Amino acid sequence: MPSKPPAVEIEVDDKVVRVSNPDRVYFPETGATKLDLVEYYLAVGPGIVNALRERPCMLHRFPKGLAGEKVHQKRVPQGAPPWVETVRLHFPRWNRTADELCVTELAQVVWAVQMSTVEFHPWNSRRADTERPDEWRIDLDPGPQCDYATVRRVAHVVHEVLDELGVEGFPKTSGSKGLHVYVRIRPDHGFKEVRRAAHAFAREVERRTDDVTTTWWNKDRDPAQVFVDYNQNARDHTIAAAYSVRGLPDARVSTPIRWEEVDDADPRDFTIATVPQRFAELGDLHERIDETAWDISPLREWADRDDAVPEGDDEDPDGGSEEDAG
Repeated sequence: MPSKPPAVEIEVDDKVVRVSNPDRVYFPETGATKLDLVEYYLAVGPGIVNALRERPCMLHRFPKGLAGEKVHQKRVPQGAPPWVETVRLHFPRWNRTADELCVTELAQVVWAVQMSTVEFHPWNSRRADTERPDEWRIDLDPGPQCDYATVRRVAHVVHEVLDELGVEGFPKTSGSKGLHVYVRIRPDHGFKEVRRAAHAFAREVERRTDDVTTTWWNKDRDPAQVFVDYNQNARDHTIAAAYSVRGLPDARVSTPIRWEEVDDADPRDFTIATVPQRFAELGDLHERIDETAWDISPLREWADRDDAVPEGDDEDPDGGSEEDAG
Protein backbone atom coordinates (compact mmCIF):
# COMPACT_ATOMS: atom_id res chain seq x y z
CA MET A 1 0.00 0.00 0.00
CA PRO A 2 1.53 3.35 -1.02
CA SER A 3 2.45 5.61 1.85
CA LYS A 4 0.49 8.77 2.42
CA PRO A 5 2.36 11.85 1.13
CA PRO A 6 3.75 13.94 3.96
CA ALA A 7 2.12 17.19 4.93
CA VAL A 8 3.94 20.42 4.10
CA GLU A 9 4.25 23.51 6.24
CA ILE A 10 3.61 26.83 4.57
CA GLU A 11 4.92 30.03 6.12
CA VAL A 12 2.55 32.96 5.57
CA ASP A 13 3.88 36.14 7.13
CA ASP A 14 4.16 35.28 10.84
CA LYS A 15 1.94 32.20 10.67
CA VAL A 16 2.60 28.59 9.70
CA VAL A 17 -0.14 26.53 8.04
CA ARG A 18 0.21 22.77 7.84
CA VAL A 19 -1.19 21.49 4.54
CA SER A 20 -2.17 17.83 4.56
CA ASN A 21 -2.57 15.71 1.41
CA PRO A 22 -0.72 18.28 -0.72
CA ASP A 23 -0.62 15.93 -3.73
CA ARG A 24 -4.37 15.29 -3.83
CA VAL A 25 -5.63 16.16 -7.32
CA TYR A 26 -8.38 18.75 -7.06
CA PHE A 27 -8.83 19.58 -10.76
CA PRO A 28 -8.89 16.44 -12.90
CA GLU A 29 -8.74 18.25 -16.25
CA THR A 30 -5.38 19.85 -15.47
CA GLY A 31 -4.04 17.63 -12.70
CA ALA A 32 -3.72 20.62 -10.36
CA THR A 33 -3.34 19.59 -6.73
CA LYS A 34 -4.22 20.98 -3.35
CA LEU A 35 -0.72 22.40 -3.05
CA ASP A 36 -1.09 24.04 -6.47
CA LEU A 37 -4.25 25.71 -5.14
CA VAL A 38 -2.37 26.96 -2.07
CA GLU A 39 0.41 28.33 -4.24
CA TYR A 40 -2.11 30.08 -6.48
CA TYR A 41 -3.71 31.91 -3.53
CA LEU A 42 -0.26 32.87 -2.21
CA ALA A 43 0.57 34.35 -5.63
CA VAL A 44 -2.52 36.58 -5.64
CA GLY A 45 -2.48 37.19 -1.90
CA PRO A 46 -3.06 40.95 -1.79
CA GLY A 47 -5.92 40.61 -4.28
CA ILE A 48 -7.85 37.84 -2.55
CA VAL A 49 -7.39 39.48 0.87
CA ASN A 50 -8.62 42.81 -0.51
CA ALA A 51 -11.70 41.07 -1.94
CA LEU A 52 -12.51 39.26 1.33
CA ARG A 53 -11.31 41.71 3.96
CA GLU A 54 -13.64 41.99 6.97
CA ARG A 55 -16.53 40.27 5.13
CA PRO A 56 -18.49 37.24 6.34
CA CYS A 57 -17.46 34.47 3.97
CA MET A 58 -19.17 31.28 2.85
CA LEU A 59 -16.71 28.51 1.99
CA HIS A 60 -17.30 26.13 -0.90
CA ARG A 61 -15.28 23.07 0.07
CA PHE A 62 -14.33 19.96 -1.92
CA PRO A 63 -12.85 17.54 0.64
CA LYS A 64 -12.09 14.93 -2.04
CA GLY A 65 -11.42 17.33 -4.88
CA LEU A 66 -13.91 18.22 -7.60
CA ALA A 67 -14.73 14.56 -8.15
CA GLY A 68 -16.23 14.36 -4.67
CA GLU A 69 -18.98 16.07 -2.75
CA LYS A 70 -19.20 19.85 -2.61
CA VAL A 71 -19.86 21.31 0.84
CA HIS A 72 -21.30 24.80 1.42
CA GLN A 73 -20.01 25.81 4.83
CA LYS A 74 -20.89 28.87 6.83
CA ARG A 75 -19.55 27.94 10.24
CA VAL A 76 -15.83 27.89 10.97
CA PRO A 77 -15.25 24.44 12.50
CA GLN A 78 -14.12 23.91 16.05
CA GLY A 79 -10.38 23.53 16.41
CA ALA A 80 -9.49 26.36 14.02
CA PRO A 81 -6.31 28.22 15.00
CA PRO A 82 -6.92 31.15 17.35
CA TRP A 83 -5.76 33.60 14.67
CA VAL A 84 -8.62 32.60 12.32
CA GLU A 85 -11.08 35.47 12.72
CA THR A 86 -14.86 35.18 12.49
CA VAL A 87 -18.01 37.26 12.52
CA ARG A 88 -21.26 36.08 14.08
CA LEU A 89 -24.37 36.25 11.92
CA HIS A 90 -27.99 35.71 12.87
CA PHE A 91 -30.50 33.95 10.62
CA PRO A 92 -33.97 34.95 11.88
CA ARG A 93 -35.91 32.38 9.86
CA TRP A 94 -34.35 29.53 11.84
CA ASN A 95 -33.34 31.61 14.88
CA ARG A 96 -29.81 30.31 14.47
CA THR A 97 -26.37 31.88 14.37
CA ALA A 98 -23.21 31.08 12.47
CA ASP A 99 -19.64 32.22 13.07
CA GLU A 100 -18.37 32.72 9.54
CA LEU A 101 -14.79 33.20 8.42
CA CYS A 102 -13.80 36.88 8.35
CA VAL A 103 -10.52 37.26 6.47
CA THR A 104 -8.08 39.91 7.63
CA GLU A 105 -4.80 38.32 6.46
CA LEU A 106 -3.53 35.84 3.91
CA ALA A 107 -2.79 33.04 6.38
CA GLN A 108 -6.54 32.70 6.98
CA VAL A 109 -7.09 32.13 3.25
CA VAL A 110 -4.40 29.45 3.18
CA TRP A 111 -5.91 27.82 6.28
CA ALA A 112 -9.28 27.68 4.49
CA VAL A 113 -7.63 26.02 1.49
CA GLN A 114 -6.06 23.48 3.85
CA MET A 115 -9.65 22.82 4.96
CA SER A 116 -10.38 21.95 1.29
CA THR A 117 -11.91 25.31 0.32
CA VAL A 118 -11.77 26.05 -3.40
CA GLU A 119 -14.24 28.96 -3.68
CA PHE A 120 -14.65 31.98 -1.42
CA HIS A 121 -18.08 33.63 -1.42
CA PRO A 122 -18.12 36.79 0.72
CA TRP A 123 -21.06 38.93 1.76
CA ASN A 124 -21.37 42.43 0.31
CA SER A 125 -21.23 43.92 3.81
CA ARG A 126 -18.47 44.03 6.41
CA ARG A 127 -18.04 42.97 9.99
CA ALA A 128 -18.45 46.51 11.37
CA ASP A 129 -22.13 46.46 10.31
CA THR A 130 -23.17 43.30 8.53
CA GLU A 131 -26.68 44.65 7.88
CA ARG A 132 -25.51 47.59 5.73
CA PRO A 133 -23.85 46.62 2.44
CA ASP A 134 -20.92 48.63 1.10
CA GLU A 135 -20.73 46.76 -2.22
CA TRP A 136 -23.28 46.82 -5.02
CA ARG A 137 -22.88 43.80 -7.29
CA ILE A 138 -24.03 43.80 -10.91
CA ASP A 139 -24.24 40.17 -12.02
CA LEU A 140 -24.57 39.54 -15.76
CA ASP A 141 -25.90 36.00 -15.88
CA PRO A 142 -26.29 34.57 -19.40
CA GLY A 143 -29.19 32.29 -20.21
CA PRO A 144 -28.55 28.75 -21.46
CA GLN A 145 -28.64 29.85 -25.13
CA CYS A 146 -26.80 33.14 -24.62
CA ASP A 147 -23.28 33.45 -26.02
CA TYR A 148 -20.45 35.40 -24.45
CA ALA A 149 -20.54 38.04 -27.19
CA THR A 150 -23.95 39.03 -25.83
CA VAL A 151 -22.54 39.28 -22.30
CA ARG A 152 -19.85 41.62 -23.65
CA ARG A 153 -22.44 43.85 -25.35
CA VAL A 154 -24.42 44.09 -22.14
CA ALA A 155 -21.27 44.92 -20.18
CA HIS A 156 -20.73 47.95 -22.41
CA VAL A 157 -24.29 49.13 -21.76
CA VAL A 158 -23.70 48.73 -18.02
CA HIS A 159 -20.51 50.78 -18.36
CA GLU A 160 -22.42 53.46 -20.26
CA VAL A 161 -25.08 53.80 -17.57
CA LEU A 162 -22.48 53.84 -14.78
CA ASP A 163 -20.60 56.60 -16.60
CA GLU A 164 -23.77 58.65 -16.86
CA LEU A 165 -24.25 58.25 -13.11
CA GLY A 166 -20.64 59.29 -12.49
CA VAL A 167 -19.86 55.92 -10.92
CA GLU A 168 -16.70 53.85 -11.25
CA GLY A 169 -17.42 50.17 -11.76
CA PHE A 170 -14.85 47.40 -11.35
CA PRO A 171 -15.47 44.49 -13.76
CA LYS A 172 -14.37 40.89 -13.39
CA THR A 173 -15.11 37.60 -15.04
CA SER A 174 -17.44 35.42 -13.00
CA GLY A 175 -15.11 32.48 -13.45
CA SER A 176 -17.89 30.68 -15.28
CA LYS A 177 -19.99 32.09 -18.13
CA GLY A 178 -20.82 35.63 -17.03
CA LEU A 179 -19.41 38.94 -15.88
CA HIS A 180 -19.65 40.84 -12.61
CA VAL A 181 -19.24 44.55 -12.00
CA TYR A 182 -18.65 45.75 -8.45
CA VAL A 183 -19.36 49.27 -7.21
CA ARG A 184 -18.29 50.46 -3.79
CA ILE A 185 -21.17 52.25 -2.07
CA ARG A 186 -21.60 54.08 1.20
CA PRO A 187 -22.96 51.74 3.88
CA ASP A 188 -25.99 53.94 4.49
CA HIS A 189 -28.81 51.50 3.69
CA GLY A 190 -29.98 47.97 4.44
CA PHE A 191 -30.09 45.05 2.04
CA LYS A 192 -33.66 45.63 0.86
CA GLU A 193 -32.94 49.20 -0.18
CA VAL A 194 -29.68 48.28 -1.91
CA ARG A 195 -31.43 45.43 -3.73
CA ARG A 196 -34.22 47.79 -4.76
CA ALA A 197 -31.65 50.25 -6.13
CA ALA A 198 -29.88 47.42 -7.98
CA HIS A 199 -33.18 46.40 -9.55
CA ALA A 200 -33.81 49.96 -10.73
CA PHE A 201 -30.39 49.98 -12.40
CA ALA A 202 -31.07 46.61 -14.03
CA ARG A 203 -34.35 47.91 -15.45
CA GLU A 204 -32.55 50.92 -16.93
CA VAL A 205 -30.06 48.62 -18.66
CA GLU A 206 -32.98 46.50 -19.87
CA ARG A 207 -34.57 49.57 -21.49
CA ARG A 208 -31.45 50.20 -23.53
CA THR A 209 -30.86 46.76 -25.04
CA ASP A 210 -32.90 43.80 -26.21
CA ASP A 211 -30.12 41.55 -24.90
CA VAL A 212 -31.22 41.97 -21.26
CA THR A 213 -34.04 40.67 -19.11
CA THR A 214 -34.98 41.43 -15.53
CA THR A 215 -37.84 38.92 -15.54
CA TRP A 216 -37.82 37.19 -12.20
CA TRP A 217 -38.90 33.65 -13.06
CA ASN A 218 -36.41 31.59 -15.01
CA LYS A 219 -39.18 29.85 -16.98
CA ASP A 220 -40.40 33.22 -18.30
CA ARG A 221 -37.02 34.45 -19.56
CA ASP A 222 -35.69 34.33 -23.10
CA PRO A 223 -32.81 31.82 -22.83
CA ALA A 224 -30.76 33.89 -25.30
CA GLN A 225 -30.77 36.95 -23.05
CA VAL A 226 -28.62 38.07 -20.12
CA PHE A 227 -30.38 38.24 -16.77
CA VAL A 228 -29.11 41.16 -14.70
CA ASP A 229 -29.41 39.40 -11.36
CA TYR A 230 -30.19 42.19 -8.92
CA ASN A 231 -31.07 39.62 -6.27
CA GLN A 232 -27.36 39.04 -5.67
CA ASN A 233 -27.67 42.12 -3.45
CA ALA A 234 -30.15 40.47 -1.08
CA ARG A 235 -29.08 39.49 2.43
CA ASP A 236 -26.85 36.40 2.57
CA HIS A 237 -26.70 36.04 -1.21
CA THR A 238 -23.08 35.63 -2.21
CA ILE A 239 -21.03 35.22 -5.37
CA ALA A 240 -17.42 34.23 -5.91
CA ALA A 241 -14.93 36.88 -4.87
CA ALA A 242 -12.41 38.50 -7.15
CA TYR A 243 -9.47 36.08 -7.47
CA SER A 244 -11.54 33.17 -6.17
CA VAL A 245 -10.96 29.92 -7.99
CA ARG A 246 -14.14 28.25 -9.21
CA GLY A 247 -15.05 24.59 -8.82
CA LEU A 248 -14.65 23.82 -12.52
CA PRO A 249 -12.39 21.14 -14.01
CA ASP A 250 -10.05 23.68 -15.66
CA ALA A 251 -9.47 25.58 -12.35
CA ARG A 252 -10.89 28.80 -13.72
CA VAL A 253 -10.59 32.03 -11.70
CA SER A 254 -12.99 34.94 -11.22
CA THR A 255 -10.57 37.56 -12.51
CA PRO A 256 -10.62 41.38 -12.47
CA ILE A 257 -10.29 42.89 -15.93
CA ARG A 258 -10.08 46.41 -17.33
CA TRP A 259 -13.02 47.82 -19.24
CA GLU A 260 -10.91 47.95 -22.40
CA GLU A 261 -10.37 44.18 -22.08
CA VAL A 262 -14.06 43.27 -22.15
CA ASP A 263 -14.14 42.61 -25.89
CA ASP A 264 -11.06 40.40 -25.95
CA ALA A 265 -10.86 38.71 -22.55
CA ASP A 266 -11.99 35.08 -22.60
CA PRO A 267 -12.96 33.69 -19.16
CA ARG A 268 -11.45 30.34 -20.12
CA ASP A 269 -8.00 31.94 -20.30
CA PHE A 270 -7.99 32.91 -16.60
CA THR A 271 -6.96 29.90 -14.52
CA ILE A 272 -4.72 29.15 -11.57
CA ALA A 273 -1.98 28.51 -14.16
CA THR A 274 -2.24 31.93 -15.84
CA VAL A 275 -3.58 34.44 -13.34
CA PRO A 276 -0.47 34.57 -11.09
CA GLN A 277 1.64 35.93 -13.96
CA ARG A 278 -1.09 38.42 -14.85
CA PHE A 279 -1.26 39.51 -11.20
CA ALA A 280 2.52 39.91 -11.07
CA GLU A 281 2.38 42.19 -14.12
CA LEU A 282 -0.79 44.20 -13.41
CA GLY A 283 -1.28 43.96 -9.66
CA ASP A 284 -4.78 44.02 -8.20
CA LEU A 285 -7.08 45.80 -10.65
CA HIS A 286 -9.61 46.22 -7.80
CA GLU A 287 -7.05 47.72 -5.42
CA ARG A 288 -8.63 51.20 -5.58
CA ILE A 289 -12.22 50.14 -5.05
CA ASP A 290 -12.39 51.33 -1.44
CA GLU A 291 -11.50 54.84 -2.60
CA THR A 292 -14.63 55.14 -4.74
CA ALA A 293 -17.62 54.85 -2.36
CA TRP A 294 -20.78 56.21 -3.96
CA ASP A 295 -24.15 57.42 -2.66
CA ILE A 296 -26.95 55.30 -4.20
CA SER A 297 -29.54 58.11 -3.92
CA PRO A 298 -29.92 58.45 -7.72
CA LEU A 299 -30.84 54.76 -7.98
CA ARG A 300 -33.31 55.10 -5.13
CA GLU A 301 -34.94 57.92 -7.09
CA TRP A 302 -35.08 55.68 -10.16
CA ALA A 303 -36.72 52.98 -8.05
CA ASP A 304 -39.30 55.47 -6.78
CA ARG A 305 -39.92 56.59 -10.34
CA ASP A 306 -40.38 53.08 -11.64
CA ASP A 307 -42.11 51.69 -8.58
CA ALA A 308 -39.58 48.87 -9.02
CA VAL A 309 -41.27 45.90 -7.41
CA PRO A 310 -39.87 42.64 -8.85
CA GLU A 311 -42.52 40.58 -10.59
CA GLY A 312 -43.33 37.34 -8.82
CA ASP A 313 -40.80 38.35 -6.18
CA ASP A 314 -40.00 35.52 -3.78
CA GLU A 315 -37.23 37.35 -1.99
CA ASP A 316 -36.06 35.66 1.18
CA PRO A 317 -35.29 38.45 3.66
CA ASP A 318 -32.90 36.17 5.52
CA GLY A 319 -31.29 34.70 2.42
CA GLY A 320 -29.82 31.26 1.85
CA SER A 321 -31.33 27.98 2.94
CA GLU A 322 -31.50 26.08 6.18
CA GLU A 323 -28.91 23.68 4.78
CA ASP A 324 -26.58 26.61 4.04
CA ALA A 325 -27.08 27.92 7.55
CA GLY A 326 -25.80 24.63 8.96
